[in-house]
Amino acid sequence: MRARRLVAVASVAVGLVALSGCRTEPGVAAYVGDHRITEDAVTGILDELKGKLPTQEPAQAPAGQESAAPAASRLPARSQVVSTLVLLDVCRKASEEKGYRAQGQVQAQQVAQQFGLPADAAYPQRVAELYTCLSGVPAGEPVAPTKEELTDLVAAGKKAGAIPPEVTVEQAAGQLDGDQLRSALATRKTLAEAVSGYDVTVNPRYRPLAFPVLSFSGDVPAISVPLGEAGNDAVVDAG
Repeated sequence: MRARRLVAVASVAVGLVALSGCRTEPGVAAYVGDHRITEDAVTGILDELKGKLPTQEPAQAPAGQESAAPAASRLPARSQVVSTLVLLDVCRKASEEKGYRAQGQVQAQQVAQQFGLPADAAYPQRVAELYTCLSGVPAGEPVAPTKEELTDLVAAGKKAGAIPPEVTVEQAAGQLDGDQLRSALATRKTLAEAVSGYDVTVNPRYRPLAFPVLSFSGDVPAISVPLGEAGNDAVVDAG
């Protein structure tokens, strides 16, 4: 009957910005100001990972069973790569302008171990740089969730199998509404406001994009910051 405890995505709180603009150009995955993140760059990161991972991928375990291989030994989605590159660019710009200093150092080896990827590949290195950068962004005062946010959160947890179907919002709220949840909501709010002036645009093929600030156990997103001009305005993104 208990809802699974929420767990942070990493040792630092992370979030995304609300993107604006309507620029589109063939071969461009996203813009951050006048900087273009190209589709070729995204493909290059994924191709490098494919080349470094074992040629024989372990078969997926049947539904309801745990795989014997590391759960994270899989390629990230293209949208994950785009999100990482966009966020890293945005965080660097914001840190330079606002004087933020990283409060924690995340190593590529840590990311590689978490996701089952080679540490010398570009993707875990960029993720480590992103988490390190975001550790310096102040989260602000904790934000209490609204009833609607709790309802959406419980619905996302049930859809992901992290909360039993029979658990009510009232029953789950006592376990979910705590420091982690309120800090995640504060991080989402602060980061969205801090970078709202940046001219960032994401290619429509990746919309709606969202990046998890807080996840259920099993890396199932609970609280996410949406990206892109088109997308849901809900704080919960289960997929």
